[in-house]
Amino acid sequence: MSVVSNTSPITNLAGIGQLDLLRQLYDTITIPQAVYNEMANIGRTVPGALEVQTLPWITVQPVTDRNQVEALRAVLDPGEAEAIVLALELNASLLIIDERPGRSIARQNSIPIIGVLGVLLEAKQQGLIASVQPLVDRLINELEFRVSNRLYETVLQAAGEA
Repeated sequence: MSVVSNTSPITNLAGIGQLDLLRQLYDTITIPQAVYNEMANIGRTVPGALEVQTLPWITVQPVTDRNQVEALRAVLDPGEAEAIVLALELNASLLIIDERPGRSIARQNSIPIIGVLGVLLEAKQQGLIASVQPLVDRLINELEFRVSNRLYETVLQAAGEA
């Protein structure tokens, strides 16, 4: 299974101490160079920065089609644009991305997507975590992860925790 990730899912999961869920669920994660740069080369420490530089199950792969990246840069940040193009180039089984514009473009390109909340739901379904709600609450309260009330309730219902 080829899985590509954008920056925010890695930083958010690392920020709540759950980055290893990606390894447990998908074995390896591939990130484009721009995602690596957004995390490791920004001059300040972000959750997950050390991990993308050291964990063997997170691999960095440059994209080939720079023209397509530049076209997407009109509406997306560099990490999102490269993650989508890399997912297309690898014919990825899954793209982990949270931002709405990126998700929309991925859907238009028939790329299967999941976000952090979906990862947490999948982790619960596979018995890797006991409960979704405390982790979602930490995302919201500690990392300022934005979740509408409706989505929050939908996620808790899907987790059987409503």
